Amino acid sequence: MKEIKQIGLCILLIFSLFQTARASVLLDRVVAVVNKEVITWSDLYKMMESEATDRMKALNEEERRKVFRDNEAVFLDKLIDMRLEIQEAGKLGITVSSEDVKEAIENIKKKYSLTDNTLEESLKKEGLTLEEYKKRLSEQILISQFINQHIRNKIVVSEEEIKKSMQAQKEKFGDGEAFKIRQIFFSKPKDDAEKKTVEEKASLVVQRLKAGEEFSNLAKEYSDDPSGKLGGDTGYIKKIYMAKEFVDVLSQMKEGEVSKPFWTERGLHIIKLDEKVAAQSVSEMRESIRKQLAEEQFLQKYNSYIKGLREKARIEIRL
Repeated sequence: MKEIKQIGLCILLIFSLFQTARASVLLDRVVAVVNKEVITWSDLYKMMESEATDRMKALNEEERRKVFRDNEAVFLDKLIDMRLEIQEAGKLGITVSSEDVKEAIENIKKKYSLTDNTLEESLKKEGLTLEEYKKRLSEQILISQFINQHIRNKIVVSEEEIKKSMQAQKEKFGDGEAFKIRQIFFSKPKDDAEKKTVEEKASLVVQRLKAGEEFSNLAKEYSDDPSGKLGGDTGYIKKIYMAKEFVDVLSQMKEGEVSKPFWTERGLHIIKLDEKVAAQSVSEMRESIRKQLAEEQFLQKYNSYIKGLREKARIEIRL
């Protein structure tokens, strides 16, 4: 009888282990196969966790998971591209040594003033072990080397392209500091009695902006300036051509910020600073445009290269 009970307990234990293993497999299911290489659900979610912004991390668990679920396909595409790049780098004989990874970690520790302990604590909060982090770094270095060797280092920007672009962007890169702004403009009332009405209307616009409404949409709705039809976009304006009130307000603003309503002799303005362009020498302008053109070429060639890898690969998505 005792032996029968022991056999029964063993069977229950085996069945329990089988159920646990089965549940584990179901939880960490395969979400894609890239040339026989498997991508699991946990691979995908670890990537999303690692790339989450501070704002995303501030959400509670349920809200964050919902955002992740809504963006699974986007991140899976990115993960598939990474797998293809790593596989291609391997075929081309590109490797990353343990010394390369060690040097990268030391640079990160130095940059953020971390010790071994604080680094591991930081990784723990991100749900990573040091070994997992080393593996991720190794993959990032490998992809970077692969992209540099086979795409970025082959980009050449001609003098003719730079000259042509400089001419086309003369408004932006001309002499002196310039600002690219949007504005919502209220014409100056004929008498002071209407001034309060205009200010109340501007106050309502500010409230709607704070509530998250688009500046361009409100410019189309409220602005008395012709630029209102373009979402308030006035293009690039040189600082030397601006009224003092504009210069005073813009000097306190950062890119992306919206001003409080302010008066000029023309009326009441609310402005958004889209971009600030510092005064540049000719050589600085040339270098800035060269980098811009090089980046445009890189994105075009990179997207084309990835498309080619995808077309040759065998990819199965199981989301």
